[in-house]
Amino acid sequence: MPDTPTPGDLETDPRFPSGKWLGFFLQPALPPGRHDMELLLTFRQGQLTGEGRDCVGRFHVRGTYELAGGRCEWIKQYIGRHAVHYRGFNEGKGIWGTWEIIGEMVPSRGGFYIWPEGMSDPTKPHLNEEAELPLPRPKPRPVLEPVAH
Repeated sequence: MPDTPTPGDLETDPRFPSGKWLGFFLQPALPPGRHDMELLLTFRQGQLTGEGRDCVGRFHVRGTYELAGGRCEWIKQYIGRHAVHYRGFNEGKGIWGTWEIIGEMVPSRGGFYIWPEGMSDPTKPHLNEEAELPLPRPKPRPVLEPVAH
């Protein structure tokens, strides 16, 4: 469990809220596809820490983030298993980038996207309701007929 920060220690930049984050990683093999993950992250003075879980298992997260460019890097260490290196960017709609498992005969890599809970999935299209309202019809005016004298 990440240590409990005091509210004054937490990052105030709205791109990096501490708390629950959701997202996914894309894997090209074994099994291929999009795999969901849940994270509990703390952002404090350029340091990123946390924990989470996904289809592989439970993990710890430790890394850094930069406010100036939104760059983020961290290691996702599965408990009793391998580590995954993440590199990404935060442009105000979550953090996206690439992951890589280093140290294997053939390195594995893919993409990822995570975002704070409460933000909708930035990778899915969003429907907006829009309608053109009809203009009110003018009331018919009575037709005036000439009066015979």
